[in-house]
Amino acid sequence: MCLICGWIYDEEAGSPAEGIVPGTRWEAVPPNWTCPECGARKDDFEMMEI
Repeated sequence: MCLICGWIYDEEAGSPAEGIVPGTRWEAVPPNWTCPECGARKDDFEMMEI
């Protein structure tokens, strides 16, 4: 979950608009990827159990 805006990355859905295909594990998301809602860096995300 993005600590800035609350957007949640769902591994099953990926983020196709940003080039992250469905099924991509969080660990495989590139370090330079940014939040599609607010532009925060991957470092600004925190793992949450849903």
